[in-house]
Amino acid sequence: MRFKPHKPSLFGETLDSLTEEVLAAGYPAFRAKQIMEWIYKKRVDSWDAMSNLPKNFLNWLDANFILYPSKSLLNKRSEDVTQKFLLQLEDGSLIETVLIRAPQTGVGQEKSRKTVCVSIQVGCAYACRFCASGLAGFKRNLIASEVVSQLMQICRMEDAHTQRGDQAIASFDNIVFMGMGEPLANYDTLVKTLRILNADWGLNFGARRITVSTSGIAPKILQLANEGIAVRLAISLHGATNQVREQIMPINKRYPLEELIDAARAFQQVHGRMLTLEFIMIEDVNDSAEQARALAQIARKLHAHVNCIPYNKVEGLEWRRPSVHKQDKFVNQLRQRGVSVTIRREKGHDINAACGQLRLKTEKAAFPI
Repeated sequence: MRFKPHKPSLFGETLDSLTEEVLAAGYPAFRAKQIMEWIYKKRVDSWDAMSNLPKNFLNWLDANFILYPSKSLLNKRSEDVTQKFLLQLEDGSLIETVLIRAPQTGVGQEKSRKTVCVSIQVGCAYACRFCASGLAGFKRNLIASEVVSQLMQICRMEDAHTQRGDQAIASFDNIVFMGMGEPLANYDTLVKTLRILNADWGLNFGARRITVSTSGIAPKILQLANEGIAVRLAISLHGATNQVREQIMPINKRYPLEELIDAARAFQQVHGRMLTLEFIMIEDVNDSAEQARALAQIARKLHAHVNCIPYNKVEGLEWRRPSVHKQDKFVNQLRQRGVSVTIRREKGHDINAACGQLRLKTEKAAFPI
């Protein structure tokens, strides 16, 4: 059943939909554009702050809409550069948003590069074996306003201590749909959110700085390729053969590697951008030389970059991360085969930054078994 809020948030409206609402209420159409400027460019968090709008119009807004559909419960900062936010939605559901700062050390680079990792579902139904998001089960899809507002809360927080450039609306550099949930399983919300983020009346955020990560819903990858939104695509691969991947990714039984690779190649041909293959490294499961060889073949076929991620321990799961020596050996085997690869060392372990960990820990504390 689809969640229906008591009152809709403005962050779920498009300029066209809001204009229709404004006109139907008897107000001039230009008021809708004024509202968008207030919420996206000026980041207001109250009706009274919209100082160029008449009182009767503000009363109408207050009667029919809310601004933020969530409130912050926890804000935890890691010893590294990771900051995690636990948010509570109107129905009491908990979701997570993560801000990752990557310090720039080159000449003329005096600030951190900031990436925001957003959630798109409450929990997850896909039960990837390494992930905490699905341990408490799937509750519901988020609606677009609940996704967009995660980003706007980060903007407001960063505005407090960071000066925005003249042209910048967002207070960060990249957006990744790699938080709680499978983006392509909440497809309509994903596409609506992407259009709001990309629109000049919205966040005006370039689609090429947005990455959508999927566990591998092949038909939806093909559908997304033809939406006309040039986002980057990341595939949560985690196994380079069907036999190994099925141990980690149950979705592989429905969409095996052969079908997934064909869909990914079609997406790459439409957008002409390098794909990313995410590969969680798990000791004695997918860290063998055989897996490295098979992964290299897939990466070369797709002209893809491989992002190796040592497993981040999740309470209640049996997996372990390989030693640093084994991690480096695996990565070097890929490089020797001509594959573009990076290894992403752990971030945010001290604040439970892996997908769903903080939510799971909080819910267990609130509702102990």
